[in-house]
Amino acid sequence: MAFDVLQDKIKEKKNPTVVGLDARVEFVPPAILYRYINLYGETLAAASLAVMDFDCGLIDALADIVPAVKPQAAYFECLGWQGMKALEQVIDYARSKGLYVIADIKRGDIGSTATAYSEGWLGRTKVGCTACAAFNADCVTLNGYMGSDAIKPFLKDITERDKSAFVLCKTSNPSSVELQDLVAGDRLVYTVMGDLVKRWGGRNKDRYGYLPLGAVVGATAPSVIKELRYRLDDVFFLVPGYGTQGGTAADVRYAFDELGRGAIVNASRSIMCAWQKTGHNGEDYQAAARAAAEKMRDELRRYITIL
Repeated sequence: MAFDVLQDKIKEKKNPTVVGLDARVEFVPPAILYRYINLYGETLAAASLAVMDFDCGLIDALADIVPAVKPQAAYFECLGWQGMKALEQVIDYARSKGLYVIADIKRGDIGSTATAYSEGWLGRTKVGCTACAAFNADCVTLNGYMGSDAIKPFLKDITERDKSAFVLCKTSNPSSVELQDLVAGDRLVYTVMGDLVKRWGGRNKDRYGYLPLGAVVGATAPSVIKELRYRLDDVFFLVPGYGTQGGTAADVRYAFDELGRGAIVNASRSIMCAWQKTGHNGEDYQAAARAAAEKMRDELRRYITIL
């Protein structure tokens, strides 16, 4: 099961942090961006190469500190096919550095379309007699609010290829309450989704006792984290919303069990864009990202002991 691979990496680095690679063009330091604009003009090709260069530089700076990265597909999709090529290369580079890769795709379609998404992001596509990998991420994010039809097509690749997925359960955005906090019978909708994730995950658990389907549980509602951790004791959590969105180390500690296991906390802009606060115009972007990642790790360690 792929979550034990992730938990091993977390234990090795004593750091339950995943860095989101959500690089818009304006997040790229000017020296990197204009290097490619000078070569290729103000084009999507230049932007894609600049984003790839920036993300790979961040990976170099952080690979010995964090166990995982989470490239967000939307920031590459807006750059066209060149952006998707850059995403493929960023994933390959992260894996070559020993990092666990969570592709943040939030797919939520059904049937043959969901099967195609799974083949593209986790599995293989048959070309003649050859099975070819496309993005080959370790894990993806999924939207299960269309029901099991949106999740089941991924379970084949998850099982056969030792992959995993996080399903949106209680998200960190303010308007999540419009749906996820509604009462459904004797439960709130987010608890219904949590129970479904547990059921869809099946019975096969990894070495640490976790199912191959995890849940996305936002950092901005610590009481909900505590509630869902108790309810979903064998479900691994991805916890977004730390830092820029307001989540703190004190908030996210409830996502972990008594051994400091079962969750990973995401930070994106607070690490990626740390260079924007140093006054050095991005020349120190790697050092700034590293310092921000170490600060987050140390803050989490004040509340979480990983055994």
